[in-house]
Amino acid sequence: MAPSKPKPNLNPPRPTDAELAILRVLWRKGPSTVRDVQEELAVAQSVGYTTALKLLQIMAEKGLVDRDESRRTHVYWASRPEEQTQCQLVGDLLDRAFGGSAQKLVMQALASKPASAEELAAIRTWLAQLEGDEP
Repeated sequence: MAPSKPKPNLNPPRPTDAELAILRVLWRKGPSTVRDVQEELAVAQSVGYTTALKLLQIMAEKGLVDRDESRRTHVYWASRPEEQTQCQLVGDLLDRAFGGSAQKLVMQALASKPASAEELAAIRTWLAQLEGDEP
């Protein structure tokens, strides 16, 4: 794929809720046409083709997505991996809502939506690794 012109913005702005919905489609499906994205979004809510197209064009301008313009039907993909965007969003939330306190963020996250036994086990394993108790 021949990507569109490189974006000078190496740290794209925080995506809106609508942009995040599109990014989730692109992360799950990979490179997709506007029609692919619109059909996937329409499963959960009514989203028209022109709305999806306009959002993708705006996202391309912001540097949130890249596109292949070499064919009649443009193909879009997320410019950053899902984990990188999540890290940016969590960092913003951590600073804005929790004054930089990871403890407060985790406590509120677990209080607002309890984790499953599997999730808690994974969290314990990850914490043990952070503390150097496990390889």
